[in-house]
Amino acid sequence: MNPYVLAILLSSLGLGTTLTFASSHWLLAWMGLEINTLAITPLMAQHHHPRAVEATTKYFLTQATAAAMILFASTTNAWVTGEWSINDLSNPVASTMFVAALALKIGLAPVHFWMPEVLQGLDLLTGLILSTWQKLAPFALIVQTAQTIDPLLLTLLGATSTLVGGWGGLNQTQLRKVLAYSSIAHMGWMIIVIQYAPQLTLIALGTYIIMTSAAFLTLKMSLATKISTLATTWSKSPVLASTTALVLLSLGGLPPLTGFMPKWMILQELAKQDLPLIATTMALTALISLYFYLRLCYAMTLTVSPNTTNSSTPWRTQTTQASLPLALFVVSTLGLLPITPAILMLTA
Repeated sequence: MNPYVLAILLSSLGLGTTLTFASSHWLLAWMGLEINTLAITPLMAQHHHPRAVEATTKYFLTQATAAAMILFASTTNAWVTGEWSINDLSNPVASTMFVAALALKIGLAPVHFWMPEVLQGLDLLTGLILSTWQKLAPFALIVQTAQTIDPLLLTLLGATSTLVGGWGGLNQTQLRKVLAYSSIAHMGWMIIVIQYAPQLTLIALGTYIIMTSAAFLTLKMSLATKISTLATTWSKSPVLASTTALVLLSLGGLPPLTGFMPKWMILQELAKQDLPLIATTMALTALISLYFYLRLCYAMTLTVSPNTTNSSTPWRTQTTQASLPLALFVVSTLGLLPITPAILMLTA
């Protein structure tokens, strides 16, 4: 892609998200979301592959539907209350419609079906932008309006997403689909606690972005998009294979790694709010998610690459990728658990 065009598209992505962050008016927020969608569409279709074009079309249709629902919800709210302010979402019909639209935007269950299909059709870097940056603007709107939304609806969305995210990833052989289901499960963790402690949602979102970036960049470095290719990583680069395994375990939320921190704090908050049943359900769904991360780690580090693999095995990792972002994200993914007390003090 032409570097000038790429610079314009990436600037538009930044502009759309910033516009939504800074707006207190529904139309400005909607405009920011639309700029975001229109800026990422050419990035998704840049390879001119049928799968990429199909993924772009699916993404555009779902995002356009969600944007139309947001516009309809905000117009309904303004019609009833006479207010266009984001913080004044007092009409229950508009608020429910608005949550449904934002759930569709970020891929929460049960409106998550587009997410694995779209991510599977993209290359890893565009998939990284879709899984991280594109979540920021809708989440800003959800955080602003969380107190006016029905708590039962948020709890149902969160619990369903963690369950679907764990269940859906179990039978996958494509790594991008696994990461899509992982994303759905993490979104569920953030949504379930947003009504009680929005600052924990922001911490969970930050750690999710760090861990997902590390996962996508390590897979990009090892040129792996499916489990059978991942099995050949050990012979090419043992250090990279070990790093990828640890990053995946961090995504699963194992204790010595960064991924354990948000889950621990969210479970603690749910227990504090006298919701032991929901906390137990969330912990059990985290175990389902952990299973498929362990499956990837097993395939990568504890099995010898099978001779029936169809892909040729390069003996050196050929990549032009800058290693500094990868190193920073990996270190953050593996070693931020000790600063949990500092983060708790900042959010208190």
